[in-house]
Amino acid sequence: MLDVLKNSWALLLGMLLLMLGNGLQGSLLGVRGPEAGFSAGMMSIVMSGYFAGFLIASRITPGMIRRVGHVRVFAALGSLVSAVLILFPAVVDPIAWTAGRVIIGFCFCGVYVTAESWLNDSATNETRGQALSAYMIVQMAGVIAAQGLLLVPDSSGFLLFVIPSVLVSVAFAPILLSISPTPAFETTKPMTLRELYHFSPLGVIGMFLLGGVFAAQFGMAAVYAAEIGLSLAQISGFIASFYVGALVLQYPLGWLSDRMDRRTLVCAGAAMGAAAAAVAMVFGEGFSVLLGAAFVIGGSANPLYSLLIAHTNDHLDASDMASASAGLLFVNGLGAIAGPLVIGWMMAMFGPPGFFVLILVLLSVMSVYALFRMTQRAPISVEDTGIYTALSPAATPIAVEVAQEYAIEVAEDLEDEASGD
Repeated sequence: MLDVLKNSWALLLGMLLLMLGNGLQGSLLGVRGPEAGFSAGMMSIVMSGYFAGFLIASRITPGMIRRVGHVRVFAALGSLVSAVLILFPAVVDPIAWTAGRVIIGFCFCGVYVTAESWLNDSATNETRGQALSAYMIVQMAGVIAAQGLLLVPDSSGFLLFVIPSVLVSVAFAPILLSISPTPAFETTKPMTLRELYHFSPLGVIGMFLLGGVFAAQFGMAAVYAAEIGLSLAQISGFIASFYVGALVLQYPLGWLSDRMDRRTLVCAGAAMGAAAAAVAMVFGEGFSVLLGAAFVIGGSANPLYSLLIAHTNDHLDASDMASASAGLLFVNGLGAIAGPLVIGWMMAMFGPPGFFVLILVLLSVMSVYALFRMTQRAPISVEDTGIYTALSPAATPIAVEVAQEYAIEVAEDLEDEASGD
């Protein structure tokens, strides 16, 4: 890990600052929107814009990088993010905010794609797994720390929008001043959804459902918290609990996934998250209950992202893993776009508890479907499964492809050791 920090400290520091800015802007809009009179339905459209932009950029950014290079794409998108963040308090309009969220989602995806390709280029076969772990920890830590910035006094109404703009601008300094050669950039053509579903029905269905859950916690949690009248300190703690749970439970669930049928773990993890959502629906008036529910939902749902990728890989040849990962992320992105829109409708129908209603439904369906799939296909022996690599749901296709490369390398090393014995 020391070698990773030595070679990639500037990139990781820059990513930490970027995640601070990104985590703050999402929560801040969720708080300021209801204060400005935006309904839950309006805010659901605003919040879904980020995921639409993110999905579009995942397809367009690789071409941009090949045409003009990493540095230009990185700097241009970062400048655009800073400008849009300043415009949010100046133009308080749902249409303008939706457009701004689309642009920010597009830009952040492009920035992540560029940074992740640099991270992969700086890592060796021996340090790639550690680099991915450090990257995931930095992403989660940045979002968690960002919630504390919500508590900064802002009598003008502009300061909290200036802070993420400054953080994003400063984030590029250590990265652009320290990284010398730009890596060659290649991406893999996605596998068709029909082919992907044939290999792993649970992977496809699970990733779509999980996209909705992730969008709920990243896009609509602040809206829900503001709707029920939580204070800024409570909103900060509530949102942070999702990501603290994800960070704490990621590796224990990963350890289990390498030692049992992964479908069983998907079923159990989704059921655990659904149960927490049900408790929050019934007893959500207590703030401590909300914190506990958010911790369990984040801790069970976020690791499912890596788990579903690992489960899908178990049914693929190594040569198909990269193309399958691109398809899985596309499905996840579709679910993320739909998630806030459906939650907005649910909150209009059932009031604020509709936030947890959708999470309950999505995770329950995933749990039941995983149980059904266990009756349709015999389990793969633990010895024949690939390794679990922890990833954040905010990862782009580049990070997932790097994880796939790492899994393949480890599998090949194990085969070489076995043949040597």
